[in-house]
Parts: sequence; structure tokens; C-alpha cells
Amino acid sequence: MFYAHHQPDQQALVTVRGLHQTRGGSELFFDEVRVPVANLLGTENGGFAQPMQQLPQERLVIGVVAAATTEAALAETIDYVKQREAFGKPLIALQNTRFELAECANLARVGRVFVDSCIERHLRGELDAATASMAKWWLTEVQCQVIDRCLQLFGGYGYTREYPIGRRYADARVQKIYGGTNEIMKELIARTL
Repeated sequence: MFYAHHQPDQQALVTVRGLHQTRGGSELFFDEVRVPVANLLGTENGGFAQPMQQLPQERLVIGVVAAATTEAALAETIDYVKQREAFGKPLIALQNTRFELAECANLARVGRVFVDSCIERHLRGELDAATASMAKWWLTEVQCQVIDRCLQLFGGYGYTREYPIGRRYADARVQKIYGGTNEIMKELIARTL
């Protein structure tokens, strides 16, 4: 790992190639780059080991983002169904809408309690890798499930990028991939059983 700064009179040697227009990230390519010894963070060739030591915290952060995004999507959807009308009344008046929102609210609440518990454990230095993996896996699955159900309540409008729910839908999917895929999380959890 290293840090770099760009000087205006020098040509940039780093190129960035975008993967997708979401919060996912980009690939970095370094061509003929020399890193001064003074700019190294840690030991040479030790860059991979450093973030590996922080994986439980990274996975917790992904879980926190998933829980917060789930709650935000639910709040936006509740506001929307109170205003949007179908069959001469607000969507919230339809029993199916209320049942869907009740189930989503329950998932969001359980997710919040779980992630809060993980945060407390992390602050005490007691968050183990398996529990962090559980948080990342379960909370991102719930995020995608709830956002999908909320998007359905927006109808066709929900699938457009003009509505926040459409952007949330596109952004949520990558949560199940980075920080280790959810399949890897299951493997890590299973190894502790």
C-alpha cells in the first residue's frame, strides 16, 4: 500500500477505467509507476495483508450501509404510497400495500437491531469474523429484497433513474458482491460451525 500525490507539471501515470455507473468502483492500472520508499505504508509487498486484517470491519460497514439504505428505501416508499392514488384512493389504503410494507418494516427493524448489536461488539473489540460475515451476507440480502418489494409498489416509475428507488435498486446489487461475495460469506460462516 502507498499514497501518491499528483504534481501539476507531471503527466499522470494512473488510468481509471469505470466498471459501471453505480457505487461499485473502478479498476486502477499503474504503468511504469515508481513508489518512493518514503511513501510506503507498511512493508513492501504487504499491501494485501493489511486490508485482510480489517475484513470484519469492512463487512460491518457494508452491513451498516445496507441497513441504512433499507430503512431509507422503506421511508421513501411509505411517503410515495401515501400520495400515489390507484382506483380513486391512495395506494396505502390497499391491504396488499400495507402487508408488503409491514413485512418490509419488520425486516428493516430486525436488520437494524442486528447491525446495532454488531457495532456494539466491534466497539468492544469482540466482533468475530463469522458474525461480521453474517452481518454482511444477511443485511445485503435483506437490502435487495426490501428494495425490490418497494420498487414494485412504485410500479413502472420505480424502474426509472428519476426516482431514488430506481437508483437504489441498481446500486444495491453490488453490495452482495464486494467485501467478499455472499457465497464466500456463507462458506466463512459454515467453517465456524
